[in-house]
Amino acid sequence: MKPASRVAPTLAMAAATASPALAQLDLPRPSPKATVSQVVGLTTISLSYCRPGVKGRTVWGGLVPFDQPWRTGANEATTITFSDPVTINGSELPAGTYALLTIPGKESWTVVFSKDTASWGTNDYKPADDVLRVKTTSRRAAAPVEWMELRFDALATESAELVLAWDKLEVAFTVKVEVIEKALTTARKAVAEAKSDDWRTSYRAAAFCLDAKTNLDEAGQWLEQSAKIKPGYYNTLGKARLTALRGNQAEAVTLARKAIDLGRAADPKTDVSQAEGFIAEWTK
Repeated sequence: MKPASRVAPTLAMAAATASPALAQLDLPRPSPKATVSQVVGLTTISLSYCRPGVKGRTVWGGLVPFDQPWRTGANEATTITFSDPVTINGSELPAGTYALLTIPGKESWTVVFSKDTASWGTNDYKPADDVLRVKTTSRRAAAPVEWMELRFDALATESAELVLAWDKLEVAFTVKVEVIEKALTTARKAVAEAKSDDWRTSYRAAAFCLDAKTNLDEAGQWLEQSAKIKPGYYNTLGKARLTALRGNQAEAVTLARKAIDLGRAADPKTDVSQAEGFIAEWTK
């Protein structure tokens, strides 16, 4: 019989060699994974995170300590991706993907955008990886939120509010995007490439300028181009709006009435309520 000192290593090596590779095992997570995406202007903002539940625990100052970095969720890093450069609470942030961390305080919070997107938890968090830090404040949620959520509120053409809501608190920061120049660049290219019988593209480009009250001379050129191809309700009303923006309400009313006539004569008839609304506004 061989000595035990020689047998044990041999058996251990045999067991290690015989063990199969670990199988992939997918099970439900206690903090399920979630994604949310929102287009603001022409910029896409996407988030990937895991949603912890309150589950009867003390969240703020307990499960999530004050004045310490938090992954803003559970499991792997919460990440946020911007397709274009943005400003966060007035501070510039380049396009890209970042880990979204927060440092909760009893009133003031710090929101951190870190280039380290591969972290798990915050044990390896390094302030040197921060790309941007901004300050914000917490507020009481309208109703308790059991499962932590990230959502977009206060949507506008050039901005949105990103809200973190969990338990009885909400924390928000404002994301602003560049819209005008990007949209104008896209519009100019589309108008230049439009087919000779396409009146809609130049009209839509002009309508954007009218809505944004910008580049009105260029809008006028696009409206003339649209009307030259096919005069109708929309481009005629566009001319009326441009005229009103330039301060001539009387002429704008005349053009709006012409647009109404064109809309009613169209086949099928066009809804002319918008023109009627403008006339009521311009004749007050």
